[in-house]
Amino acid sequence: MVIMYINIINPSVNSLDGQESRYFPPHIVGFAMRFMDYFARCQIINLPYRKDRAAMMAKELQQADMPIDGKHVMLFPGIRPTAAEPFPSIGAHGCFMSHLGVLRQAYADGLANIVVMEDDLALPTNFTEVAEGLVAELADTDWDFVYFGHILELDRNDGKPRLQAYQGKIMTAYFFAVNGKVLGRLLAFLDELLQRPPGHPDGSPMHVDGAYSTFRLQNPDVVTLVANPCLGWQRSSRSDIYPNQWFDRWPVTRELAGLARRIKTLLRDR
Repeated sequence: MVIMYINIINPSVNSLDGQESRYFPPHIVGFAMRFMDYFARCQIINLPYRKDRAAMMAKELQQADMPIDGKHVMLFPGIRPTAAEPFPSIGAHGCFMSHLGVLRQAYADGLANIVVMEDDLALPTNFTEVAEGLVAELADTDWDFVYFGHILELDRNDGKPRLQAYQGKIMTAYFFAVNGKVLGRLLAFLDELLQRPPGHPDGSPMHVDGAYSTFRLQNPDVVTLVANPCLGWQRSSRSDIYPNQWFDRWPVTRELAGLARRIKTLLRDR
């Protein structure tokens, strides 16, 4: 059997009957697609001063056959506000605005879909082969959200990697994709959250993973899929959202803590 790969650089510029289609689905019959052959763009949210995380992500993605190229796979400069209000913390505020920035850019560029990663993502060593099967499944499926990374406890059944529908809340938002056809509604919802006072019954400024879950729960027609088993997890790293421990506040102990986290991640990857 001969497997042929097609590189779909930007599915959003494909046309149907001679006219441009903003959300033309990249469906290829009879060909195997790599992960980034299916998706129009992948952006990794990274605070500019976290060069340690940027370096780790570059290595991680290179090994997964989707190197950062600045066009198809690229870093997004994370936002670090000066104040927490009206969010629970400065980190939560910055995380929300960073995700919002990625989605706004994808919508403005008319992308067919967008993969969002956070810079503490770790991928399994067999990512390429597992992702290939999931992408083939995704190409034949109607979807709006796909969570490739999550912390859900799911039944494995036959143990074969697959995508399955999920309607509940999902904590974390470190590795997921959004279909272009739902981006407009999602952006309108996120903008509405920013305008509401804290505690509003329909939702107000909150952690971004909670915002996505609230949107999905308030829009039951939105189709959410999750990878089973998950295709990525968050590596051990100093947090930019929650207050850091004392050993992350001093240069010498911070380096030692970073070394310990890298060792922990390597042991988990084995």
